[in-house]
Amino acid sequence: MRKRINPKKFIKEKIKEIENKSGNKKALMATSGGVDSFTCMILARHALGRNLKAVFLDDGLMRKDEPKKVKKIAKKFKVNLEIKNVASSFFRNLKGISDPEEKRKAFRKVFYQTLGKIVKKEKCQFLIQGTIAADIVETKKGIKTQHNVLEQIGIDPAKYGFKLIEPLRKLYKPQVRLVAKALGLPKEVWQRMPFPGPGLALRIIGKVTPKKVEIIRKATEVIEKKLEKFSPFQCFAVLLSDKATGMKGGKRAFGDIIVIRSVNSKDAMTAQPTKVSLGVLFEIQKEICQKIPSVIKVLYDLTPKPPSTIEYI
Repeated sequence: MRKRINPKKFIKEKIKEIENKSGNKKALMATSGGVDSFTCMILARHALGRNLKAVFLDDGLMRKDEPKKVKKIAKKFKVNLEIKNVASSFFRNLKGISDPEEKRKAFRKVFYQTLGKIVKKEKCQFLIQGTIAADIVETKKGIKTQHNVLEQIGIDPAKYGFKLIEPLRKLYKPQVRLVAKALGLPKEVWQRMPFPGPGLALRIIGKVTPKKVEIIRKATEVIEKKLEKFSPFQCFAVLLSDKATGMKGGKRAFGDIIVIRSVNSKDAMTAQPTKVSLGVLFEIQKEICQKIPSVIKVLYDLTPKPPSTIEYI
């Protein structure tokens, strides 16, 4: 059981911590749109005011309309969030990589290289990021590399030209949600499902291409909408690397395979598959196949964590 926290006390302490660590210097906040990064952004805004530079990296791997949604919420909290279109850099660095761990490391490399360039351009000295305890635990144990873990595995952030501030590094997801709620963030943020930093790249088995990302983006939109009423901790689509045999127009056809993944969890360290009614699964299959003609087969994953992880790679 995770340690209970007093959200208001935590907020006060972390604002002071950010002030002390930054020393009235300019800091960059990389916001992804998830509860962790949004929470950090609001803490940083309270601590730094005009010394905060907030950016959203549009890496081409996010859910539909994500940049617009993030910018709209940031504006409500008087944060001038700048969207950086960097998709070409990410696709170039991920090109040809199939191995799951190599894919994660390649993403991490271009992620920090990109932020390092922005830090230099904006004359910032610090990067504030929403790394949480689960990210650190999974990376240090070698379960899988999380893109936002550096110092804890011996990588000096000075390599990329900045010092790190990680206000949430000792919290797990349920604790972060409490802090986000206490900060006044809308329910759509503090209750939002986790989304991996490398985005849809982690939901494509095999090589990442813009075409595959568009397939998985459309499937994800269907799944999230259809499963919303079940309140899963996380639900998404996975595109497998192989093709399946099917029939179209009375003839044999080879098409894509989509896996539906939906789990219930408290802190992402363990998880159980969501008990979804068969009728809803049929609806999802039908809509995915209608909206994405290349899909020939739709599956549902029943595996808990452990032995599986929540994400596929």
